Amino acid sequence: MAIRQMLRRSLSNERRSTEVPKGHLAIYVGESEKKRFVIPLSYLNHPSFQELLCQAEEEFGFHHPMGGLTIPCSEELFIDITSHLSRS
Repeated sequence: MAIRQMLRRSLSNERRSTEVPKGHLAIYVGESEKKRFVIPLSYLNHPSFQELLCQAEEEFGFHHPMGGLTIPCSEELFIDITSHLSRS
């Protein structure tokens, strides 16, 4: 299954599930409209993902408006980075 489909599967337009599979993390991505994605925890160790985390820290500090980890980048950039991580 393509990473785009896997990531979109975690997003529900009608309701957002609060359940996150073991070994995964729910995050919100977007510059204006935030979308919810569920990613493997292993992504947190990759330098490219850590750069996104630094951006989140600079923009939000410890206060994330969605109530969860929010990444302030475009959805397209996020999908590009996570698809690269899924192949490595």
